[in-house]
Amino acid sequence: MKIEQTFSINAPQQEVWDFVKDTSKMAPCIPGCEEIEVIDEKHFKAKIKIKVGPISAKFKLDIEILEENPPSEIISKTRGDEGTRASTISADNIVRLSTKGDGTTEVYCQSESSIVGRLGKYGSGMMKKKADSIWEKMAANIRHAIEGPNSKT
Repeated sequence: MKIEQTFSINAPQQEVWDFVKDTSKMAPCIPGCEEIEVIDEKHFKAKIKIKVGPISAKFKLDIEILEENPPSEIISKTRGDEGTRASTISADNIVRLSTKGDGTTEVYCQSESSIVGRLGKYGSGMMKKKADSIWEKMAANIRHAIEGPNSKT
């Protein structure tokens, strides 16, 4: 399942880059994120809670930064499962930042993901809708965190 999201933030590219790279600032912006642990500069562990239809799941995720091109691109891989391995997730992710002519920063996010197990039984339409909802909420949270309470969501 491929998810793409583009949004603008009224802030310089370097400021957005610094925000995205700071796990203590990013974690509260990720819907369902309960914890992010920094292993080293390229490896992280996270606990994410998600609800799809009647099913709630908590995933333990391993995130690896595969490539960085500061301040414009991060390529990462996410893998994880519920403690019971009832559902597993894998995702290849790209985040690109670019400066727009008006001084804002455009954020492009792409994730090619796969969920198997009990959450995977939901059709791709429902899973895509849920993923889109998570990305949209995260974009609004990041925009609000950087721009402040007067940001447009």
